[in-house]
Amino acid sequence: MNAHIPALTAGGQVMAIVPQTFEETLRVARAVVASGLAPSALVGKLTGDDAAAAVAVAIMSGAELGLKPMVSLRSFTVINGKPALYGDGLINVVRMSGKVAYLRTGCDERNGKMVGYCEAKRLDTGEDKRVEFSQVDAERAGLWQTEAIVTKWNKWDKKNEQKPNDSPWYRFPQRMLAWRAAGYCLRELFGDVLGGIRDEFEVREIDEVETMRDITPEKPALPPKPPAPPAPPAKAVETVEAAPVTEQTESEFALGDFLEQIETGLAGAKDEVEVEEIWTDFDAPAVLESNGHADMIEAAVSIKQRRLAQLSPLNGG
Repeated sequence: MNAHIPALTAGGQVMAIVPQTFEETLRVARAVVASGLAPSALVGKLTGDDAAAAVAVAIMSGAELGLKPMVSLRSFTVINGKPALYGDGLINVVRMSGKVAYLRTGCDERNGKMVGYCEAKRLDTGEDKRVEFSQVDAERAGLWQTEAIVTKWNKWDKKNEQKPNDSPWYRFPQRMLAWRAAGYCLRELFGDVLGGIRDEFEVREIDEVETMRDITPEKPALPPKPPAPPAPPAKAVETVEAAPVTEQTESEFALGDFLEQIETGLAGAKDEVEVEEIWTDFDAPAVLESNGHADMIEAAVSIKQRRLAQLSPLNGG
């Protein structure tokens, strides 16, 4: 009875879908946006064709470096309009160029201080280079962090808050030292391959320095006005005591803002471990239930599950 069903066969070569024209690129980008796999750091609050255009530009930027479409989306991020590669993406681009004789990164300890290093050699010219970035260098640059609890500005509530330190320099110091050394080494030795692209952390630090700050001086206080002359006595009138005006002292819980904070925070997670740590920090189920939004706990969990699906290797290109 199953004779008409074709038999399943094994084998075959797995190949990535690589668009050849702009129309094909935009078609792939629209599929990525519709599936929810577009990185939040890339599309932000964009929707529709605007989000698809951002994804298409990332795919084309990665193609210039030899990256497949989905690898480009996993490797690229945008910081204040500036494209950047994650640390492993930078190394991946150089390795795929076919111009590497060897490339090694790591972190050693000298005199009680950590030292990250990157050493590489070109296959075509024979040039080699070794760059080190030490704990002392990180301290001098103001990057090194040792405090478990730090003060952070909450842009939603407009106030400073004490929060656990989630900086990668505090959580993964060895990896950060090695990646910073790799960024300097590979951009100098393989500048023709990278085409001026920097790593994520360096672009973020440059952006923080270049961000404009309001330094307008406060206006001087006006001199006090002279007292007004006494008013003539008025006729006695019956006064009616006005009802006291009650002011709302506590701001209402902004459900949309809270869910957006969760999605933005999870978008910065690089792996499933970071997703779980960020999810624990928000404590979404307890917060939503205490503010009368227990029905939205499932929506918050869906945001987490969507980010985990984006990080899963089964969703890669």
